[in-house]
Amino acid sequence: MGYNVALKYYYMTSDTIKNLLPKFVESLKTRGRSPATVLAYRSDLEQMVDFLIKKEKVTPDQVRPDDLDSFRDTLLNDKYTPKSVSRKLNAVKTFFRWMIDQNLITSDPSSSVAHPKIDNVLPKFLNQLEYRAIRDVTRNDVRIAAIVELILQTGLRISEVASLKTSNLKDNEMLIEAFATQPQRTVPLNRPAKEVIDSYMKIRPKADSPYVFISKNGKPLAVRNIRASIARYLQRAELPNYSVNDLRTTFMVENLKNGVDIVLLSQVSGHKRLSTTERYLELAQITEPGKKQTLIEL
Repeated sequence: MGYNVALKYYYMTSDTIKNLLPKFVESLKTRGRSPATVLAYRSDLEQMVDFLIKKEKVTPDQVRPDDLDSFRDTLLNDKYTPKSVSRKLNAVKTFFRWMIDQNLITSDPSSSVAHPKIDNVLPKFLNQLEYRAIRDVTRNDVRIAAIVELILQTGLRISEVASLKTSNLKDNEMLIEAFATQPQRTVPLNRPAKEVIDSYMKIRPKADSPYVFISKNGKPLAVRNIRASIARYLQRAELPNYSVNDLRTTFMVENLKNGVDIVLLSQVSGHKRLSTTERYLELAQITEPGKKQTLIEL
């Protein structure tokens, strides 16, 4: 009996991390996690798996805490924000805890890995010359140009861009499905946002994928791929100190500067608390928010 148990344990732990990932993803689905959450977990963990494979760490028992420390530090060096890295670490820790629960490993290498310190600093935003520069350098890349413009005109989070579905695009608005703790909401599409989406849909690869932004082979664009592409264009525009997250902040600041009602802006942005939106008043140098009920065109 002891030999059989040991043999079973050997075969369980000899499975690769890459092969275990789809099983973990299925467990998230059975636990009722939202499609956007599942997609984000899978994307973040695929990034970790690729990193570990390059270090020749293929099975869970080969992974050590310093490997995951190195993964965290590499992300930070690649200009991911501490908040984004912290979120990715949450996915990593959840994955390894699942392996513990499934008796696939006996110790959790992620338990001692510390989250990066998140400084409570004001976010950055682009001025008009700067966001015109990013438009100019993406002009010949219709897909990325559409993503940049969509964030500037609607304030979507990058994860919401990645999970946006064609069925949720309407004439003058789009539906953002509920995910994690975020409720479903409707976001208006102004003229520039509508035009870039229409332009992209004309050249979008023919595929059965329900997602708006896809690769040439029809797969949905992962958050990390969108982030990396925009980071390259920000470099070309000589804006290396900005990230894709700053496009959303730019949307917030420009609308506040132009007198858009803060309650409307909070609802469109998907903020759970009005106090989150109020934080941007300082950036916009606004003491008294306006009452406009229509978003501006940047």
